[in-house]
Amino acid sequence: MKRFRFIFLFLVLLLAAGAVRAQCSVCTRTAQQLGEKPARGLNAGIMYLAFTPLAIVGFIGYKWWKKTNAPE
Repeated sequence: MKRFRFIFLFLVLLLAAGAVRAQCSVCTRTAQQLGEKPARGLNAGIMYLAFTPLAIVGFIGYKWWKKTNAPE
């Protein structure tokens, strides 16, 4: 049951991340100059590039948490 909750929470956060505006101030200005459709593409690219490091850190954190909370 705990594993199901963890996977459910991860999927909810992953789906919610699509609505997040993942742009720094420089990228926001660039996107404003490009127009609507290219700005959405830029935002999607930023989210795509951010996913891999966050997934790696999440995986390492999960393994660490599992190891420290394992019954001995």
